[in-house]
Amino acid sequence: MPELGMAVPHLTTALTGPLYEIESRLLNKQAEIEHWFRKQFVDTPAPVYSSVDLRNSGFKLAPVDTNLFPAGFNNLNNSFKPVCAMAMQTAIERVCSSACQILIIPENHTRNLYYLESLAVLQEILTLGGFRSRIGSLRDDLEAPETIDLPSGKQVTLEPVMRDGDRAGLQDYDPCFILMNNDLSAGRPKILEGLEQSILPPLELGWADRLKTDHFTIYQELAVEFADMLGIDSWLIDPIFRSCGKVNFKDPDALDCMAEKIARTLEDIRAKYREYGISEEPFVIVKSDTGTYGMNVMSVKSPEQIYDLNRKQRNKMAKGKEGSEVTHILIQEGVHTFETWGNSGKTAEPVVYMIDHFVVGGFYRVHGGKDETQSLNAPGAVFQPLTFASSCSMPDCKLEPDAEPNRFYAYGVIARLAALAAAREVARIKKLAKAA
Repeated sequence: MPELGMAVPHLTTALTGPLYEIESRLLNKQAEIEHWFRKQFVDTPAPVYSSVDLRNSGFKLAPVDTNLFPAGFNNLNNSFKPVCAMAMQTAIERVCSSACQILIIPENHTRNLYYLESLAVLQEILTLGGFRSRIGSLRDDLEAPETIDLPSGKQVTLEPVMRDGDRAGLQDYDPCFILMNNDLSAGRPKILEGLEQSILPPLELGWADRLKTDHFTIYQELAVEFADMLGIDSWLIDPIFRSCGKVNFKDPDALDCMAEKIARTLEDIRAKYREYGISEEPFVIVKSDTGTYGMNVMSVKSPEQIYDLNRKQRNKMAKGKEGSEVTHILIQEGVHTFETWGNSGKTAEPVVYMIDHFVVGGFYRVHGGKDETQSLNAPGAVFQPLTFASSCSMPDCKLEPDAEPNRFYAYGVIARLAALAAAREVARIKKLAKAA
């Protein structure tokens, strides 16, 4: 296991601030929290895997994005691969107890070597879990297996997906389970529709169908329930948000809805800041209501900024991944990140990874060119593995609330709350599909 003394980010906020209070309550309620999570995940099984972007302002700790098709497995601490493997066994066996052959469906961008490194690590995790796995690509130009050498010395082999009746697979490979690692921004591929094999996450959870607004609406309900159990204000763990549909960034006259909701959200934040005596300047994050990959994101401190965008900025916000048009916008409370990394004080934020309902690791996203109000999920970001000394689900109550394992425990609690919201998303989709 990694040693506790490994480098951790410097936290610039005062340890006597409200986050200290949140961490104290988490520690004091640890048994109750774990019992609550256990019951919730028994009733509503967790997604097969997920990652959660967190922001820690010192007075607030909240999720700002939940990804159900996570990449970045290559950025996790290598020591926790066995933990990942056991969690993956739990996730897959719950859905298909006899599963032994897995088909991974990846993203189509094969020139992103960092993503391909993540695929290679994902295959290693499956192998450690006792599964065979191969990678089936949906690329139109892939007609034969293609092996790619990676900078780490690993290799990945992409093979064209084939369909035979109501089963999908590869040449001489009939998988019993399909693991999606493609967020389906370009839509749901017909070759995967109506299969008899289990597919996780479900196709309905891809960005062609899913909205962040739906996720954060469910998270908001959970945050109220969870905060009531802790005896805190749910705002301390939940970002205020509003949505705006049918946006047209290319038409400045069609931005009134967005400007009005930005103004209302900023006023809500100011009211909370006044209540808690917070002197920071409020801001909101304006981003696509579907998957971003760090695209279509901007930090805004006044509604007037929306009208002042130049043509290049409007065009950048109007087009998403794989050229998809951005028509729905999420306006989300901006949570300052006051965590920094290294002697140079580069801005940092934690990203926590889960397989099933287990926290299996994470990393700090670090960016030297961004400040505490900006999205760090941008070109130039680097990743520092979180230095978990043990599982992120177990705090050490003998230490100060702000001590390393307890801070990581706090991250794990909020990340699991976001994963539970995602689990309820999946349950609702299945219920709707069954009713149809």
